[in-house]
Amino acid sequence: MFKNYPVVMVLFMIFTSLLISSCEKIKEANEKTKLSQQEIISKNPNLVEMPLAEDFPVVKAEARMLPEELSVNGVIAPDVGRTVAINALGGGRVVEIHVKLGDSVKKSQLLLKLHSPDLANATAALKQARADELLAQRQYDRYKFLYENGEIVAQKELHIVENALIDAKANTENAVIQVKLLSGDPKHPSAFIELRAPIDGAIVEQNVALGTVVKSSDTAPSLFTISDLSKVWLLCDVYENNLPQVKLGYHAKIRLNAYSDLILLGKVSNISNILDPNTRNVKVRVELDNPEGILRPGMFATATLVSESKAPKIVIPAPALFQLHDKYWVFLPRGGNLFQRAEVQAGAMQSDGYQQITAGLQMGDEVVANPLLLFAEAKSENPFAFQEQNKKDAP
Repeated sequence: MFKNYPVVMVLFMIFTSLLISSCEKIKEANEKTKLSQQEIISKNPNLVEMPLAEDFPVVKAEARMLPEELSVNGVIAPDVGRTVAINALGGGRVVEIHVKLGDSVKKSQLLLKLHSPDLANATAALKQARADELLAQRQYDRYKFLYENGEIVAQKELHIVENALIDAKANTENAVIQVKLLSGDPKHPSAFIELRAPIDGAIVEQNVALGTVVKSSDTAPSLFTISDLSKVWLLCDVYENNLPQVKLGYHAKIRLNAYSDLILLGKVSNISNILDPNTRNVKVRVELDNPEGILRPGMFATATLVSESKAPKIVIPAPALFQLHDKYWVFLPRGGNLFQRAEVQAGAMQSDGYQQITAGLQMGDEVVANPLLLFAEAKSENPFAFQEQNKKDAP
């Protein structure tokens, strides 16, 4: 029974030795694979390994027929076609101011009054011209009466006084025009200039104070600027590389910072031909009705410019995105337990909770559905790599 015992023992030892050797080789291979994987991860901080990949479900990027949309920032501004600058044509000192910046005014409402030496001189000239005209008229009437009643008045003398009357009337007309040019009232001659509103609107600019000396040849800004705000402009800044995405007639959905729940509708009415060399922006104008007066010059707004035609666009569920350092990211599965963080360009949000992706993904690409959880786990697993990468990603 024990004759073959040494042989069995030898075989058992050989088998055990081979098994141990095989296990060691497998272990060594696994360690090399793990080391190689760690080297790959260390070289690419955006690549992370998670113990349980099945804890992070994925969703697929899909294509939809959507219009072109571009979100831009803008500022409410007065319509220049409904804006009037108020200036005094005559010099003088401001003695009364009846309105101030931001006030609403009606047509013909008194804005300010100033004492004007120019108007005083023009008024004096008008009074003198009227006196000369009255004297010339009386002299002409007397000569004409004498001539018609056979008195000794030559026709030549009658023509002389008639010409003098014509000159006197011309001088009076010129004096009246001069008074009107200086904003005076010929019917009520005065040394005070009264500036009145030429239109209904609001005071959007004021560059005058009580006691200010206004010069007739002054090239300073207007005393007042009045704008009819029943219609206003939204001036949007569009970067030059986004210009192909904007065309005349595009619809605009506008949301004001002051009234975040209010959405206004308008259309692109003008695309400027001038590019700002400093900001690389082009002004795009949207005209808006403002019957209730809630749109005030200087208000900030965000406008979404929407085309009439549609084209295939990539969309993913909005929760599949996360934001870091003003950039948008997703996690892509890379086989096994590996995931890669990738930057994408986010577009308009859809009504069903999907986010448009303008760059970084193709139709059918899989992304992690809950990236924030994966990002948090990845930071805890490999914090130093992500910290270094975040420093590189930071602007």
